[in-house]
Amino acid sequence: MLSQTFQIVAPVFLLIGIGYVLAKFRILKPAVSDALGQFVYVIAIPVLIFKSLINADFSGGVPLELWASYFLGVGFAWAVGALIIRKGFGREARAGAIGGISAAFANTILVGLPLVSAVYGESGLVPLLLIISIHLATMTVVMSVAMEQAAAVDSGEARPPLGRLLYGVARSLAANPLIVTIILAFAWRQTGLRFPAVPMDVLTSIGATALPLSLLSLGMSLVQYGMQGNVLPGLLLSLVKIALMPAIVFMAGAFLFHLPPLWTAVATLTAACPTGVNAYIFANRYGTGHAMSANAITMTTLSAIVTTSLWVWFLDHWFAITLR
Repeated sequence: MLSQTFQIVAPVFLLIGIGYVLAKFRILKPAVSDALGQFVYVIAIPVLIFKSLINADFSGGVPLELWASYFLGVGFAWAVGALIIRKGFGREARAGAIGGISAAFANTILVGLPLVSAVYGESGLVPLLLIISIHLATMTVVMSVAMEQAAAVDSGEARPPLGRLLYGVARSLAANPLIVTIILAFAWRQTGLRFPAVPMDVLTSIGATALPLSLLSLGMSLVQYGMQGNVLPGLLLSLVKIALMPAIVFMAGAFLFHLPPLWTAVATLTAACPTGVNAYIFANRYGTGHAMSANAITMTTLSAIVTTSLWVWFLDHWFAITLR
């Protein structure tokens, strides 16, 4: 059974590997990688999310228990990651915040979407999209506030007003293609109208490119991160991300909130996804934690073909979900 699970998961990560090889050996120029990443982020993924959201069955109402299960895992992983860096390695507050982000921010888009789609099919995308619908906005707000507060602690200056921080984050989110797409999709759902057939065919064609191209794009971007020293912090944060965080999400979903088996499985597998690139983006913005965030991204992504296979195998046995 584990070999069958591996066969389902392997193509997802083989595409990442192909992207890495294309960029590493300069079979495709860096400009191609940048353009592909831009197309995926601005066009292909938003189209796929819009198409999926307007057709998804959300008759179950507001999924508070699903969100609570997932963000309990986020909070726990963040706290442990920050504690490891601040107390274990004696780093400054900003580095501690980067440690928390590296341990808690999952790549729900570039890896989560194709992985869940491959394992659980269209039905699995419903709980994943419900998580995605608030994940980026929530995490961006929390990360921005945490980093600004940490920067104030390190500099000894007064902490910036929360209102000013939230205003700046809101302006940034308002221009984010994924946030705009989610808002438009839910606005369309409120009209109760059926999406026209011809435009839907166009969306379907574009959306079909999203998952394979997102994986190729991620693989190409890994060349930029690589391994940058400070291996031990990155390794410990990676263990929190791919082992501890999904374990907390699983226990919350299965035993605390008693979510449907498929929803618990999808939330757990989403939590087991590699660290998202936002950890490195924030490290660059605040001038600290570059190596450990890059290492966490690289380690969790390279090991994910094994770790996600193990999680799928475990979830399949626990819930007796038939893998697709």
